[in-house]
Amino acid sequence: MVGCDFLDNSIKIVTIAGPTASGKTRLSVELAKAFNGEIISADSMQIYKGMQIATAKPTIDEKCGITHYLMDFLPPSETYSVAMFVNDAAECIENIKAHSKLPFLVGGTGLYIDSLLNNIKFNDECRDKAYSDKLWQIYRNDGIGTLLDMLLKVDEDSYLRLKDGKNPKRIIRAIEFYNSTGMTITEQIKMSKLTASPYLPIKIGLNARSRQFLYDRINRRVDLMIENGLLEEAQDVLNSDLSFTSIKAIGYKELIPYFNDEKSLDECVEKLKMETRRYAKRQITWFKRDKDINWLYIDEYNSFEELYRDAKAIIERGLVNG
Repeated sequence: MVGCDFLDNSIKIVTIAGPTASGKTRLSVELAKAFNGEIISADSMQIYKGMQIATAKPTIDEKCGITHYLMDFLPPSETYSVAMFVNDAAECIENIKAHSKLPFLVGGTGLYIDSLLNNIKFNDECRDKAYSDKLWQIYRNDGIGTLLDMLLKVDEDSYLRLKDGKNPKRIIRAIEFYNSTGMTITEQIKMSKLTASPYLPIKIGLNARSRQFLYDRINRRVDLMIENGLLEEAQDVLNSDLSFTSIKAIGYKELIPYFNDEKSLDECVEKLKMETRRYAKRQITWFKRDKDINWLYIDEYNSFEELYRDAKAIIERGLVNG
């Protein structure tokens, strides 16, 4: 077993990232067992209670006794942010380090992973709920175009990132942040990067050379989710009070037309598979920007043992070389 040696006040942390259905859970658990590690989930939906099947949350058996953090702790009615994740994950890392164990950061939410490892400091103290509520009312009454016009006037960088209009939450936050501080979020992030990150990450990425190979795995996973009770879970979740964050989870909204007798189950399942494949594609695009990731292509291995061997060697080199 390889021990954890934290040198020069820098914390070594293993990151296992990649698209959905690439095998992150099993590999991370086996590696955590080998390296005396504990796992921090970097999945924006696995944080929620009751959302077990749709988020592919590992079962007790799949965890194999390895402690998992930031998983299954928040009711779906509560909104969670990347700023909250960075703060919570940092506390988890300190806790893991205090037990002389190796932190593993595992998941597919790239924004969470990058924000933590790059030591981005989000100023969540500068919140103006009344103004935020006003912006949400503008969004509901006038649409995303009005918000984008407002954003362009105060923060062109954020506008260029968000101009597709697909993320009203981030658009509203950017406008609210400028209104509260007189500074753009882009400027604040640049300032936060002046402080060096305390982390020395060893990055492993799982992917497939053949996109169809990954898509086939996704399709099989969705079929298994249906067999394991996704319909019942979806009804329970959709009937509960959902936050802005949790309502975006893939696996529930795609089934609404079936529950409303508007489409067949087969049609909705195919829609679910398609949306999951699209999400995987976006995940791959995000992670491919990181040149420090050591990529392992799951369709090039004849067995899990071979994949595990190569991943283990990457970690061993990283722990020695720093």
